[in-house]
Amino acid sequence: MATTPTWPDGRPAGSKLERRVIAAAQTALVRHRHVSPLALLGALGWLPGDVVDRWRQGRLPELERGAAVPPSRLLEALGIFGRWARAEGLHPGEVDYVGATRDRRQLRFTVGGDPEVERVYRTHWASAALSEPARERLVQRQSAPPDLVVHSALTDWTCADCGDTGDLLVSEDGRTLCLTCADLDHLVFLPAGDAALTRRAKKASTLSAVVLRFNRSRRRHDRLGLLVEPPALDSAEQQCLGDEAARLRRRERDRERRADQDVALMARMAEEILRLFPRCPASRAEAIARHTGLRGSGRVGRSAAGRAVDEDAMTRAVFASIRHEDTGYDRLLMAGVPRTEARERIGTDIDRVLAAWRSGS
Repeated sequence: MATTPTWPDGRPAGSKLERRVIAAAQTALVRHRHVSPLALLGALGWLPGDVVDRWRQGRLPELERGAAVPPSRLLEALGIFGRWARAEGLHPGEVDYVGATRDRRQLRFTVGGDPEVERVYRTHWASAALSEPARERLVQRQSAPPDLVVHSALTDWTCADCGDTGDLLVSEDGRTLCLTCADLDHLVFLPAGDAALTRRAKKASTLSAVVLRFNRSRRRHDRLGLLVEPPALDSAEQQCLGDEAARLRRRERDRERRADQDVALMARMAEEILRLFPRCPASRAEAIARHTGLRGSGRVGRSAAGRAVDEDAMTRAVFASIRHEDTGYDRLLMAGVPRTEARERIGTDIDRVLAAWRSGS
């Protein structure tokens, strides 16, 4: 049975809206240690994510125009949320909402634009468990302007200024512009896929824009890549080439180190085999050690016991070598003889070779 949401003083939430608001706010606080009005209204189902995206991209003049409920209902929910946040002892922080547009305009939440109502929407509430510096960093991060957005065209379109068209378009103030009219045509396209290259190119580029394409089947925007300034891309590519050269050198050093380790391991294995079987030909002992100690082979020499040059592991490696090299074991298997029976048939042959290698007779 679900627990009824309560106010911080223990009072049960009264109305259905109170219960929904408090439950959504409590969930967000537990998960993120802060709660924003937009996240709360989204959790209630009143502000779909695509509406917020269009608003952030400057394609919706006021956020409340895209809400699923009237503005009065939004304010009612935010009033409950604000009272709950204060009673919970949360710390308020006012966040700047800046558009993903060239002019980085201050976004409006309401049609009326009342300063107090706008402040309610901008106020985020953080857990008292967060330190003051942590809360300040949270506000700074949430106030950071979003990426400029360019869309990959899905249908035919024409630029509102010049009447031209193209593969990419920009939406501003309800108008569709080409990259030239949006002053973005000097940027070059960097496809998604190389995280390091993208990160460096974006950091070096004074102006950049994310390229999105709407996925109709998934009903979401997929990120195709980034538009950046040519010098920024050149610089990022040079840095990544340097990284690749460094990675190649590191891989070569690692390969040489592993090869040296393998040579030393196989030498110890061959020594142990000759200690256990003094009359075993040295070349055969080395061959057995190379075979069983091959990296990635999964053989006994690559087990923990094998790497420790354990006596039992070396003995089993010698047994395996004799079985395949000095008996008719493989021919028996190919003839369809069961493995257990084949091993019984060659037991005498193995014992004879082992006796010779131990005693030299």
